[in-house]
Amino acid sequence: MGMTLAEKILSQKLGREVRAGDVVIIPVDLALVQDGTGTLTFDVIRQLMGKDTLKHPDRAMIVLDHLGPPGRPEYAAMHKRLRDFVKATGCLLADVGEGISHVVISERYVKPGDVVVGADSHTNTAAGMAAFATGMGSTDTAVAMALGKQWFRVPETIRFELRGSLPVGVSSKDIILHIIGTIGEDGAVYKAMEYGGETIQHLSMDARFTITSMAQECGAKLGLFPSDEETRRWMQRHGREKDWRPLAADPGAAYERVIAIDCAALVPLVSVPHTPGNVKQAAEVEKEGIRVDQVFLGTCTNGRLEDLQAAAQILKGRRVAQGTRLLVYPGSRWVYHEALREGYIQILEEAGAVIGHAACGPCPGMQFGLLSDGEVCVATQNRNFKGRMGNPNSFLYLASPATAAATAVEGKITDPRRFLA
Repeated sequence: MGMTLAEKILSQKLGREVRAGDVVIIPVDLALVQDGTGTLTFDVIRQLMGKDTLKHPDRAMIVLDHLGPPGRPEYAAMHKRLRDFVKATGCLLADVGEGISHVVISERYVKPGDVVVGADSHTNTAAGMAAFATGMGSTDTAVAMALGKQWFRVPETIRFELRGSLPVGVSSKDIILHIIGTIGEDGAVYKAMEYGGETIQHLSMDARFTITSMAQECGAKLGLFPSDEETRRWMQRHGREKDWRPLAADPGAAYERVIAIDCAALVPLVSVPHTPGNVKQAAEVEKEGIRVDQVFLGTCTNGRLEDLQAAAQILKGRRVAQGTRLLVYPGSRWVYHEALREGYIQILEEAGAVIGHAACGPCPGMQFGLLSDGEVCVATQNRNFKGRMGNPNSFLYLASPATAAATAVEGKITDPRRFLA
């Protein structure tokens, strides 16, 4: 019997066949923490090992993406602790301004077939390049960093067959919002979500990372795309073609279920407060005339070059509506520089956007772009739980970059298709 992609990655890593339901101890290729979770992780490492030490420092990474530059003394103290850990252990560091952890590791380090863990729930973003990448708690990540390995239960797999061409104005964000709205936020608990079908041949790596970023929003262990020619081209652009290899599920693999998605029938979607699964058509929400105070373009879900391009396409020659703020945070320094070179940053800035540094920005609600009581924000991020952006008395809607840009122009939630006809 053939193997699912999750089974194949873990089998190849172990050098023996494993199947869904097996419990295995696997070597870890990269263990990740960010500045919001790092100090907790390192406290556990010190308890386990008696000092700051790592089995494989070259496979452990700290990314300062949530709290930098520090806006409070306690954040500065956390950063000092993290930098001291780097000096003590020799592990990898992406400092303030280099980008969001999930974007940076995909650009620089992760390879098809890798096993990646991180003390951040959206570590599964990197699974868009056929890596077994998943988030876990700080204690489990500490074990992986200290010992270089971690245990897993091999997940069952739900296969999503994506068929048909995406209509104008519809993107990968709409695909994953449709899936979450269909199967529910607990519809894939501890499952691998594997993507196939003819549509994926036309999905860029940026688009694939958007989909895998939100696997956690329906409870999944991870979402997986195969490694194919698109993966190779993307790695080549980042100077890492030598790390590429093809990797896909086998014909005849056993799936828990197979769900077909007619992508040609999709329309722009919006997740309305206060859960990602509360999905409605953007055209229907537009009829409600919901006034928007802030639009946020960025995050590990939609802060890549293709996302800034989609927003710039709509905002070129237009202005952000009076009374609406547009915040743009590129996902990495590479994205920022490429967006500068392509002219997207200038288009967005001339439209009235505030351009932030390469970081998580307002998404975690810690120090940037906080909302006041009663304010409404449309964001391209992955979660809209109550208080997600720092204020439980605000209202957060999730949307694609195109929908976010159209909303910024109109000052109310807007279907982007009339801007793209």
